[in-house]
Amino acid sequence: MIRKTPLFFLIVLLMLAFPLTAYAAASSFITNGTTSSKEVALTFDDGSDGTNIGRILSILDRENTTATFFLTGRGAENHPSSIRSIVDAGHEIANHSYSHPDFTTLSATEMKNELSRTEDTIRSTTGQALSPLFRAPFGAVNDQVLQVVGDAGYPYTIHWDIDTLDWKGLSTTEVYNRIMNNVEAGSIILMHTGAGASGTPGAIERVIPELKRQGYSFTTVSRILGLEQSSTHTVQAGDTLYSLAKRYGTTVEALTSANGITDVTNIQIGEVLTIPSTTGGGSSDGDGYTVKRGDTLYSIARTYGVSVSAIVEANNILNPALIRVGQQLKIPDASSSRYTVKPGDNMYRIALNHGVTLAELARANSISSPYLIHPGQVLIIPN
Repeated sequence: MIRKTPLFFLIVLLMLAFPLTAYAAASSFITNGTTSSKEVALTFDDGSDGTNIGRILSILDRENTTATFFLTGRGAENHPSSIRSIVDAGHEIANHSYSHPDFTTLSATEMKNELSRTEDTIRSTTGQALSPLFRAPFGAVNDQVLQVVGDAGYPYTIHWDIDTLDWKGLSTTEVYNRIMNNVEAGSIILMHTGAGASGTPGAIERVIPELKRQGYSFTTVSRILGLEQSSTHTVQAGDTLYSLAKRYGTTVEALTSANGITDVTNIQIGEVLTIPSTTGGGSSDGDGYTVKRGDTLYSIARTYGVSVSAIVEANNILNPALIRVGQQLKIPDASSSRYTVKPGDNMYRIALNHGVTLAELARANSISSPYLIHPGQVLIIPN
């Protein structure tokens, strides 16, 4: 047994009195996908009016094409039914701020308020979360913006490599040409839903079939970045097999076959569907669990005999309070003995959460100073 010297207890007291906060990594600034496949992502920024949402959704539906919509809180308040239509059609949604300010002119507190107000508004409107994707209003970012956005739980700030400039009132032909003259594998194409982008609906009506003819396919930002790896989906109010097939890049026939469904109109809220893999899927380590109404990370951890921190680590959860019904969680092996440092962690809390002493944790990782840990660092948890 290790003798605990006065210095050891002094360190513990200092850490309790002045816990060192480890900050999250800055949000990654992304302009295009890294895929070599001929895939592109159509993206639409929604502002306060959303005039063209209906026409855009109609065209995407007719062409069986999925897209990503970056939503504002104020837009959701002004046209909530249109926002719900986006989700009901199976498209991806992401955070575009509440009131569309230039984030480079805001304080950290103001930025976080813009993000959280939008998240709350969209969640109450659609039941869905917006993280992990954010797009800065005007595309305006700097190092401080990326750090604050990352701290707020949005690890990916999505820019674009094709700016259609549709908001300037460009004609259908001009928007079409800006896309067709610059498109390549992995392109992220910026468009808008507002009345000022009057040429956009007509342009995508021509762009989609032409790019398909050239061998391109359309997907969401998450999929083009390799972030979407869910293999199951819990049916929610408003879901249809058609909207789910579009959301996950598969077909109604593949869904019915994978789930033994004989009546495509008869799926039940709460039913867990297997999503057939189209991209090879993700890791199969550990067990999977679909979050049900009333679940907490604590109750799930207790059921599976693992720690809350182990589930948080296995699923890269930034805020343990924010799990949602239908979310697919990976349940780690109860014998897991590694932990990745998260924002806000200090060694005392990690040791306490895993039932070991600070000295044991420091010795297992050859750490000379308990202050020197950082987000992303993988620690060995002694048995």
